[in-house]
Amino acid sequence: MPNINRRNFLKTTSAAATIPLFNILPGYGAEPKEKLNFAIIGCANQGGGIGKGAIGTGMTNVVALCDVEPSRAERFKSQYPDAKIYDDFRKMFDEMGDKIDACTVGVPDHAHFPIAMRAIKEGIAVYVEKPLAHTFEECQLLMEAEKKYNGVCQMGNQGHSGGQRMQFKTWVEEGIIKNVRKVDACMNKGRRWHPWGNVKSFPAAEPMPKGMNWDVWAGTAPMHNYSSRFDKGNWRGWYDYGNGAFGDWGPHTLDSIHRFLKLGMPYEVRADKLEGQNDFIYPMATTIAFEFAERCKDMPAMTINWYDGVKNFPTRPKGLEEDRKVPACGKVIYSDDLTFMGGTHSSGLRIIPEEKMRELGPDLPKIPRGETNQSHMRNFLLAAMGEEECNSKFAVSGPLSQMFMLGCIAQRLGGTLKFDANTQQITNNKRANALLKGHPPRKGWEEYYKV
Repeated sequence: MPNINRRNFLKTTSAAATIPLFNILPGYGAEPKEKLNFAIIGCANQGGGIGKGAIGTGMTNVVALCDVEPSRAERFKSQYPDAKIYDDFRKMFDEMGDKIDACTVGVPDHAHFPIAMRAIKEGIAVYVEKPLAHTFEECQLLMEAEKKYNGVCQMGNQGHSGGQRMQFKTWVEEGIIKNVRKVDACMNKGRRWHPWGNVKSFPAAEPMPKGMNWDVWAGTAPMHNYSSRFDKGNWRGWYDYGNGAFGDWGPHTLDSIHRFLKLGMPYEVRADKLEGQNDFIYPMATTIAFEFAERCKDMPAMTINWYDGVKNFPTRPKGLEEDRKVPACGKVIYSDDLTFMGGTHSSGLRIIPEEKMRELGPDLPKIPRGETNQSHMRNFLLAAMGEEECNSKFAVSGPLSQMFMLGCIAQRLGGTLKFDANTQQITNNKRANALLKGHPPRKGWEEYYKV
């Protein structure tokens, strides 16, 4: 761990509240007197988007930019000409670890883990895009590291700092949501790998983009020849690098359900439908079911059904008005007394039918606004300053992500998997159990698996 430095000074003085370094006002628009020295790791696509989100808060001073294709980092240089550009996060941390207060990690799923682990050990606050990691074991190790090093860690399921989280939490606490028996959740939009059809091998090698550090792109995962079918978001469909539609959209759809219904791990995961199953990429359409045991009096045994694929829809709920549809990305929650429907991210729930919502409206509890008037990124940066706690810290988002990893294994192998939460083992399928760890890390990358 680094010596006491500016980063630690900011945290300890803020926590002690003896010297008010930050002029933080409720909601947006506050301009802090001090800024966090910031690194953006992954500067294209979503990585660039969350980097811009951090800059947009006015709470950061970008000192380092890291991307395996360094030209992608140039988009930030006009605003931060003194920021150093790297193509290898390891070199960046070696040279600037004691000068960085916080960072974002917006890279392919398989690369989340080593970067986040290094940042935590350096004492750097880290924001990691969803899903948290690529395997069940990696999620477990990141949770252990967060606890051991007292890390400031946030997973990027952005809606978990919005109104839907506070609505769900309040409705559970006030007894509006109780005795939930079933959830149908879906993602019915086309995915990048759908046009590829029946993939029978890894893609042929293509010319590498100029300056691309492909070794670092592969990271701990298996090395394959460069192909555009891996790069620029296409990695999501490959078992070796991504977590499919479920890993992509599950964090935005099931986060509050998992947290406030205290689901933990399922005892059974079942692949009820697989279309286009093969050994390389995720199927074209899947239906997977998760069975959860009873948790307490108002939280009975329940099932989550996940549907993905453009024509793979959940059953239309009774009472839904004829002119309304189940969202293409969303969920329906069935309890003994009420049925709820909602979308993803910060989209709120409504009771169906509409007549029932109007009937209950005057008696529904008001949703506290104190935690809903800021962004997920702002929550993270305030946590890095010692002002708040991350809404989606790894202790919360880690178990959620582990549920996704179990689902991804079911999508890959099919059948029914029995999971023992106490031993964290799949007990009826040796190959599935081995996939909790996934591929062994490539030579030279083993150190990241030591907490």
